[in-house]
Amino acid sequence: MHPNVQVIDHPLLQHKLTIVRRSDTTTDNFRRLVREIASMMAYEATRDLPVEQVSISTPVADCEAPMISGKKLCLVSILRAGNGMLDGMIDLLPGARVGHVGLYRDPHTLEAIEYYYKVPDDIEERLVIVVDPMLATGNSASAALSRLKEDGVSSLKFVCLLAAPEGLAALAQQHPDVPVTTGAIDSHLNDHGYIVPGLGDAGDRIFGTQ
Repeated sequence: MHPNVQVIDHPLLQHKLTIVRRSDTTTDNFRRLVREIASMMAYEATRDLPVEQVSISTPVADCEAPMISGKKLCLVSILRAGNGMLDGMIDLLPGARVGHVGLYRDPHTLEAIEYYYKVPDDIEERLVIVVDPMLATGNSASAALSRLKEDGVSSLKFVCLLAAPEGLAALAQQHPDVPVTTGAIDSHLNDHGYIVPGLGDAGDRIFGTQ
């Protein structure tokens, strides 16, 4: 198990996640719910952001009030399914920059193959939150995190809807310094590398290609 995993057990998030899991949930509802869940997860993933007291004037009086300080944020989506979580995260973090890492899973080896990479030029100066609905084998997440570290990123977090023990173990081995926020830890992976019970292929369900 990864040494730093946060499972969000809020009843509202768990309720929405159950609907997302159901095979009869329509594409439009699936997409909407993933966006809503992502916004809720953004609250938890940013809970430890540093704040500083600043001077402001309300309509009534001057006062000191907290505002976020420290590194600026960047959200990095692992294509293509990660894009389903981006809008929900941006709803809460409208000032965040956005990057993309394109990876596909080799159907035979299940290894992650990179085909696209575009991030802000000052990525090394930012707190980066990597999003992907599923942490299955962990190969794609590990590859994306390694690529970002190569670019000098030192502050990283990973957020997913669901995680498998195998994926968490892989990240624990390769990136024990990266905190993981998830909605649930499921049972295991099947022979095709899918999370059980999971929710199927998140990308296909988000974009209606299943």
